[in-house]
Amino acid sequence: MSDEKEPEAIIEDLENASGGRTPETYVDAKELGLTPTQPLDLSTCNDFSDLLRAMRDTSFGGRQLGEAADVLETMVRDPKCLVVGTFSGAMTVAKQGLILCDMIDHGMIDVMVSTGALMTHGLIEAAGMRHFKVNPEMDDRQMYYAGLDRVYDTLELEANLDDLEVVLDEVLWKWPEGETASSHTICRALGEHLTKTTEGRGIVKSAVARDVPIFIPAFSDSELGLDFAIHNRRRRKKQRAPLAFDPFIDLEKYTRMVADADRIGIFTIGGGVPRNWAQQVSPYLDLLHTRAGEPDELRRFRYGVRICPEPVHWGGLSGCTYSEGVSWGKFIPAADGGRFAEVPADATVAWPLLVKGVLQRLGK
Repeated sequence: MSDEKEPEAIIEDLENASGGRTPETYVDAKELGLTPTQPLDLSTCNDFSDLLRAMRDTSFGGRQLGEAADVLETMVRDPKCLVVGTFSGAMTVAKQGLILCDMIDHGMIDVMVSTGALMTHGLIEAAGMRHFKVNPEMDDRQMYYAGLDRVYDTLELEANLDDLEVVLDEVLWKWPEGETASSHTICRALGEHLTKTTEGRGIVKSAVARDVPIFIPAFSDSELGLDFAIHNRRRRKKQRAPLAFDPFIDLEKYTRMVADADRIGIFTIGGGVPRNWAQQVSPYLDLLHTRAGEPDELRRFRYGVRICPEPVHWGGLSGCTYSEGVSWGKFIPAADGGRFAEVPADATVAWPLLVKGVLQRLGK
């Protein structure tokens, strides 16, 4: 059928074909430009980078993770790309926080967007406190009275949250007079405080060292938000004016960073508010032009990598795949040079492999 035609022409012929399939209608795979799969040969894999390259030529989740490594590497190596990392789920209480530190420390992330819960557990870890495995002999009622807060199979001590509130309270009492707070300024202040007062690594410490802003769009939906509210009640009792908090300070700083970048990419664990808030910057810039008459600063994400185990209809992907996001003006279509990879897997399994392999490629 092919008669040495280009693959596109062969496919067009197939679209117009009729009748039954016979050996005469078969097309040689090479003429279609198909890429052969390869057996995963562990004897040829000397490190995580080799393993991911080999997985790229297999199937199913292995191929998706291998392709994600290529996209992430390209995104990180692009010197003109602002890389936005968005994180949701119990990743820090699941002890994945140092992976995030590695990504910040090695310049893989320029901006971080997170849930408040993820940052709360990460701050506890950065302050030197610990999490524990669940005792299967205890039920949740017993855990409540024992001051144990369960997150899947891991425990956060209520005492840890009490101690973190003391740290935040200390930071907020030193807040500059008349300065309105936002999530990224609070995270920066916490990072500076913990860098001076504690040992070891931590997300906010790495962020301060690399000047990476951390945005928490749903700040009040977290222990940090509750602690901020408690602090303001204390201020009122002492006849002190409460601290002002304005989330739009975060929005405008983030928007300016994106508008000033030549290219933008996004790396996502999970979905939720962090992912959607980070992506809506493109429609926002469009609307500033069409509705507010501001200069046109069109920005679309050129690269994207997401690890999330949930299908779209559960809502955990914030309502859209990358392809759907194209219709909202958030992503550059693949046909126009966009590169995207979606890995439907447990992040605690896939994320460490992905980052370790890419770090090896970067010589880190």
